[in-house]
Amino acid sequence: MKALDGLRVLDLTQAMAAPFCTMNLADMGAEVIKIEPPGEGEQMRHPGAAVRHGHSGTFMAVNRGKRSLTVNLKVPEGVEVVRRLAGTADVFVQNYRPGVAQRLGIGYEDLSRLNPRLIYCAISGFGATGPYASRGGYDLIAQGMSGIISVTGDEDGPPAKAGLPVSDLAAGLFGAYGILCALEHREKTGEGQLVDTSLLEAAMALTVWESTEYWVTGQVPRPVGSAHRLSAPYQAIRARDGYFTVGANHDRLFHALCRALGRPDLAEDPRFQGNSDRFERRVELIREIETTTVGEPRAHWLERLEREGVPSGPINTYPEALADPHTLARRMVVDIVHPGAGPIKALGVPVKLSDTPGAVDRPAPLLGQHTAEILTELGYTEAEQGLLRQRGVV
Repeated sequence: MKALDGLRVLDLTQAMAAPFCTMNLADMGAEVIKIEPPGEGEQMRHPGAAVRHGHSGTFMAVNRGKRSLTVNLKVPEGVEVVRRLAGTADVFVQNYRPGVAQRLGIGYEDLSRLNPRLIYCAISGFGATGPYASRGGYDLIAQGMSGIISVTGDEDGPPAKAGLPVSDLAAGLFGAYGILCALEHREKTGEGQLVDTSLLEAAMALTVWESTEYWVTGQVPRPVGSAHRLSAPYQAIRARDGYFTVGANHDRLFHALCRALGRPDLAEDPRFQGNSDRFERRVELIREIETTTVGEPRAHWLERLEREGVPSGPINTYPEALADPHTLARRMVVDIVHPGAGPIKALGVPVKLSDTPGAVDRPAPLLGQHTAEILTELGYTEAEQGLLRQRGVV
């Protein structure tokens, strides 16, 4: 048994944020039905890169665990299929621009009248209200407008976005969080509700350090590379063969770092006595540390730092990160078989539940793979399904 067994989720999503939301629900046992246009399907089925045997790796990554139903929402019969399905669902997730779902007849008001228990989640670039509601949104735009780009990269360097699509992924996670909160409310009242979140709000919610720094100090946060903005040393350090990370952000750990480096003089240096001193003189401190660390490879320093109990680690490439023995022991890499791409690897479930664990046990679906199966479950006869296909509805 999985935690969300028995939960039916309708997924009218595309791209990254909203599919990532429903993928997380699927990993925990929800039945997720992905609804796509007939013929071409969702746009992420066709990106130019990361393709295996003609199948998009990007699509497979965030649509695992789902069933695929093709429906043409441009015709009334297609909308009726979705409305009929919504009457059986617990959750409905879409990421159209605000207003599009309403024009199609599948907005929150339309479907909540049909199914008052329905949790309806809308994920968009800027949310359903406010002066930017009608704008299209991408991860890059949200990172820029939220302030994330202004604090990313090296000090005085050109603008740099975070290496991951953090706005997209955070919006997906906040969407799942909102859905679970709404389900808990429904358990108490029997009533569904609208869950509305956006890429911009998700990105801004991640800026807890930076926003607080500005409000408390009045200083505009700036990029600091890999360093922490409130303590030091807490950043990447150069060794003879590359970089490693160190988190020695209070007195006890700083003294342990000095022992690992064989540098008691640093622990006694009046410039670096307290955390505020080390933070204010971070550039000097790192320069002093690296005069020592460049003399040995990173493996040497990581062994010494671990012995002294100083949090540290290598800066891995993805081949290294995905092959790390701890990654494998925690089942963060799993093997599944896709019906078109064949054997593939996927990231595992990052939250381990002791009694109802999630699992990655179903690959992303082929386009329309489960259309007949789902229509049959809804009570459509073979003859009715044949007519829907003839008319291009499914």
